Amino acid sequence: MTGAPASAAGGTGRPVPGGKLGAAAVNQASLWNIANILTMVRLVLVPAFVVLMLQDGGYDPAWRAWAWAAFAVAMITDIFDGHLARAYNLVTDFGKIADPIADKAIMAAGLICLSALGDLPWWVTGVILFRELGITLMRFWVIRHGVIPASRGGKMKTLAQGTAVGMYVLALTGPLATLRFWVMGVAVVLTVVTGLDYVRQAVVLRRQGLAAERAERSRTEPGR
Repeated sequence: MTGAPASAAGGTGRPVPGGKLGAAAVNQASLWNIANILTMVRLVLVPAFVVLMLQDGGYDPAWRAWAWAAFAVAMITDIFDGHLARAYNLVTDFGKIADPIADKAIMAAGLICLSALGDLPWWVTGVILFRELGITLMRFWVIRHGVIPASRGGKMKTLAQGTAVGMYVLALTGPLATLRFWVMGVAVVLTVVTGLDYVRQAVVLRRQGLAAERAERSRTEPGR
């Protein structure tokens, strides 16, 4: 058995043959935890949502209801996978990469489909997607200086976006159709406000990081 104590392998204290292979197998198996599986499900739901949404020209209420179900499941799994990963120490490199991709993919799919069908103005889709892409790129810009934690405003933004897009996916009429307009308005405002706040925090974090690096160099360089 790989990973057994040396005494169990004959007491020689030498590495067990195939130990590296066994360790690699364990690391690979660790990818298949519940948090990553939920992320994979969300990725699979993206094309499923698009297919359901565009059936029969995209205006059939029954198909739109199925599309809403796929969208809702994707948003719910987004809540649970991150929580499970942190609570049970299931964080993996795959999850760090795939989780934000899945989040952006399902939201982008919903917005683009709605705009393509004429249900949502393209400028709304553009504002939201520009913010999400811009913030993702900015994370890479400041990642060596630190990580900006998720804010309450960011969580409210995600909730508002998911609720608004979900309401637009459904073929709503009457007061509910009016309500979804205002919910989307709130989502757009939160998207812009939290995006600007993130930019501010990123600039401050980068300045602090660069200042700390300069101070460290001045301490370590001879003759200073």
